[in-house]
Amino acid sequence: MAEEEETAAPTEKVIRIQRVFINLLDSYSSGNIGKFLSNCVVGASLEEITEEEEEEDENKSSTLEASSAKVKEGTFQIVGTLSKPASPRPDFAVETYSAISREDLLMRLLECDVIIYNITESSQQVEEAIWAVSALSEEVSHFEKRKIFILLSTVMTWARSKALDPEDSEVPFTEEDYRRRKSHPNFLDHINAEKMILKFGRKTRKFATYVVAAGLQYGAEGGMLHTFFKMAWLGEIPALPVFGNGTNVIPTIHVLDLAGVIQNVIDHTPKPHYLVAVDESVHTLEDIVKCISKNTGPGKIQKIPRENAYLTKDLTQDCLDHLLVNLRMEALFVKENFNIRWAAQTGFVENINGILKEYKQSRGLMPIKICILGPPAVGKSSIAEELAKYYKLHHIQLKDVISEAIAKLETIVAPKDIGEGEEEVEEEEEEENVEDAQELLDGIRESMEQNAEFVCALDASDEFLKERVINLPERIVAGTHYSQDRFLRALSNYRDINIEDETVLNYFDEIEIHPIHIDVGKLEDAQNRLAIKQLIKEIGEPRNYGLTDEEKAEEERKAAEERLAREAAEEAEREHQEAVEMAEKIARWEEWNKRLEEVKREERELLEAQSIPLRNYLMTYVMPTLIQGLNECCNVRPEDPVDFLAEYLFKNNPEAQ
Repeated sequence: MAEEEETAAPTEKVIRIQRVFINLLDSYSSGNIGKFLSNCVVGASLEEITEEEEEEDENKSSTLEASSAKVKEGTFQIVGTLSKPASPRPDFAVETYSAISREDLLMRLLECDVIIYNITESSQQVEEAIWAVSALSEEVSHFEKRKIFILLSTVMTWARSKALDPEDSEVPFTEEDYRRRKSHPNFLDHINAEKMILKFGRKTRKFATYVVAAGLQYGAEGGMLHTFFKMAWLGEIPALPVFGNGTNVIPTIHVLDLAGVIQNVIDHTPKPHYLVAVDESVHTLEDIVKCISKNTGPGKIQKIPRENAYLTKDLTQDCLDHLLVNLRMEALFVKENFNIRWAAQTGFVENINGILKEYKQSRGLMPIKICILGPPAVGKSSIAEELAKYYKLHHIQLKDVISEAIAKLETIVAPKDIGEGEEEVEEEEEEENVEDAQELLDGIRESMEQNAEFVCALDASDEFLKERVINLPERIVAGTHYSQDRFLRALSNYRDINIEDETVLNYFDEIEIHPIHIDVGKLEDAQNRLAIKQLIKEIGEPRNYGLTDEEKAEEERKAAEERLAREAAEEAEREHQEAVEMAEKIARWEEWNKRLEEVKREERELLEAQSIPLRNYLMTYVMPTLIQGLNECCNVRPEDPVDFLAEYLFKNNPEAQ
């Protein structure tokens, strides 16, 4: 009976805990991998993904939301180093280390079940990775259980490999060909590290070593494609650059899919120790740049010489090497043996919408649309220009919009000669135009739901506006609508059409976008600085990229100049204050001395006045007797003249007589 009860009792689920070390957790690649693993349950990839789970993953609006889900029980514990001591510890990390000695670092590594060294972002980490695997190999005899060492490398160690089939250059390389790989000249240290890591893993079964060669990483904050996203987003250039002819094939992988590969390596500990991590795409540089330009930029690309690529200051040598590689890779083992919830299995182009959404969320980018309304001469253009600079927005002028619309209408209404054979082509183009228009419309609606819109209603009295126009310099008024007749007519028309209920401001009120009203006339600021300051306060901080290096340098220069000017002004004020205080001190001293002399004079006069009766008494009664006594003393010459004189004055006191 007892045995039956024991059999019926539910067995407790054993929770496996694995401690994973990752270097440089404050970097793009390691940070996203660490965050992903911190949300993965140990051993989860050993279970087959069900259709329901696949549907759930497809319905998720963002892979970032999936990676930042609530932490489950039994997930990987992430520890690691930071590249900068000042970097904050990532939320997903249990412990982080910075400026740590090799001896202390080895102790931390020995505490971990899995050690991941990522050398894709910093070539300086290659030497440390080799040291780490060597130091751990010497401690194998003290291992309580098996440890896994994963070197995250790059497909650039394959960049100069000879084609598998000289007659067919499209045959891709797979993991099985890793012994035939030849590295790019700038990645010789990487391939040497790969060979050493694999060598150490052959010595004992208690220490398994793996090498994962990753394609160009994208997703989340953008990775190596961030520069192109930023150029497209800011819209400061008419077309995105493509280096060379752009036909070179670039092996790529979403950074979260790369994290999924690493998760599977940890869980499966596969027999092959060299793995390739790339998606299924065969995209060229032109495909990738054109996709970015179409979906978030000007829609155009411009091919420039390869050597000009090195003039792009935001692209590092490592990044350029990846962008200019021409290599076909296939992750055959990963595709056939691993269970990965792919974020972008088919590649960058096919998943651009989700990638863009991730990018905006990771970078904190939220487009702001600002519409500035108001009568003529109220300052719309100047205020719009300053706000566009502050928020890094496109300054759209009404004149340019009208000109562009007219040009498009003229193109549409222009007569076209269509042959019989061209009718079907024309119908297909119209269908494509409709699809593009629908896609654009859907994008605009989604953007309107997610992003802010602001309407700024500027106003001022007619007298103020007339006075402002009258005071404008002739060079500004010439050729504009600020001439007297045109301005008065425009102002009158504006007042007439803004009397009724159906105005633009009423429309925005109805759709719950309430305008910000500012009376420019009451601010008494010809340069509109106060109006701009008030609008910035209402709209808030920019939701855009931070300052560029040049802008930071300019800000620092201005701050330094302002500091020096402030210090000079403070010094001048201090010197002036000291001079004033010294002058006041001298004046007070002189006044004190003057009053002191006056007091002394008054005291002397008072003493003299008080001494007159005494002098008279002495002259009358004392001095004659004293003179006689002195004369007598001279005649007698006593032994004690003083005693003799005192005795004499006592005997001959006039009052006593």
